[in-house]
Amino acid sequence: MTNNFFIDENKLDKLAALAVNTGLSIKAGQNLLITSPVEALPLVRRITIHAYKAGANLVTPLFSDPELTLARYEHAQNSSFDLSADWLYKGMGEAFDKNTARLAIVGDDPMLLENQDPEKIGRSNKALSKASKPARERITSFKINWNIVAWPGRAWSARVFPSLNADEAQAKLAEAIFSASRVDTVNPQKAWAEHNSNLLRRSVWLNQQNFEYLQFKGPGTDLRVGLAENHEWMGGASKARNGITCNPNIPSEEVFTTPHCLKVDGTVQSTKPLSHQGTLIDEIKVTFKEGKIIEAKATRGEDVLNKVLDTDEGARRLGEVALVPDSSPISKSNLLFYNTLFDENAACHIALGQCYSKCFKDDNKLTDKKIRKFGGNSSNIHIDWMIGSKEINIDGVNRDKSSTPVFRNGEWAEQ
Repeated sequence: MTNNFFIDENKLDKLAALAVNTGLSIKAGQNLLITSPVEALPLVRRITIHAYKAGANLVTPLFSDPELTLARYEHAQNSSFDLSADWLYKGMGEAFDKNTARLAIVGDDPMLLENQDPEKIGRSNKALSKASKPARERITSFKINWNIVAWPGRAWSARVFPSLNADEAQAKLAEAIFSASRVDTVNPQKAWAEHNSNLLRRSVWLNQQNFEYLQFKGPGTDLRVGLAENHEWMGGASKARNGITCNPNIPSEEVFTTPHCLKVDGTVQSTKPLSHQGTLIDEIKVTFKEGKIIEAKATRGEDVLNKVLDTDEGARRLGEVALVPDSSPISKSNLLFYNTLFDENAACHIALGQCYSKCFKDDNKLTDKKIRKFGGNSSNIHIDWMIGSKEINIDGVNRDKSSTPVFRNGEWAEQ
């Protein structure tokens, strides 16, 4: 057990090894930058060990702490919320330009800021989005190999399992993370190789179809998502521009591509809550016209949602559309994780904001101007939210208006 928190040490070590050797596929001589909640130190230590064993030159961790975050909202002067550490993200961007790998650990309380002023949250998020652009652009363009994994934070565990005591909740969330990440198998890296093969098969089929747009239909949803010119579907393992094949998200059940930011029309509603920067946004309902959200509502967190949409011009447009079957392991767990890394892998989803330039053919030859010409969106945010369920049907529509079933009742039409 780890620090008396009742977390299986063997599986925790497997997760660390998986993050380094499959998630990052770190190469000898690379540096590694880790961001993590301070509570996740046991996982950071194990990741660091595996990284050095794999040949990493230098591992640098950066830690966050929820008490420090709350201290700002409770005691900082008002002007603080228009600021962010731009110098830090400039440094991270420079590190990525020198081929430093990036690993993020999530695990903080998803509702940390639920009692804080939405106006301050909105301003802080906007400042952070703007300041973090130098680092974020390197990631969304897949300039380097990167990966995200999870730690079962105590406060997060209590949110997911409110009826259990703290130790039981953390142990149960840890097991859910291990299961979703496939580290409860005998050989996690082999399990991920097989899983990547299945996701690749789906991506290849979608790329062969080369649909003009996808039509989503279900309760509260009638949405047409135009696909960007020269778009390319991806899923699972992906080759970064530095030549290293990595698995950016562990877990991951999606295949995804870039929508055309000017060709999204109709209405759509969320099927799971969105936990964003410590605020829960629930029952989102939006209307798109010519790619832009012209109306947005939510039964909870609506103020925060609308402040997010006002971040910049691209915040009201889509940067990603992703397909996930309702039978995915995370969906079958019947858990609401309150964390996008997991919840997005339980359902089809869309993302507001920045597109992934990797999701274009010959992406390494494209300029920002060319990506915009193809319909790729640009923004200081990238926020996924879930729109899929067992009641959703999806058709792929070709340029001649003929259609092909893609999803029926939340599942792949062709198995």
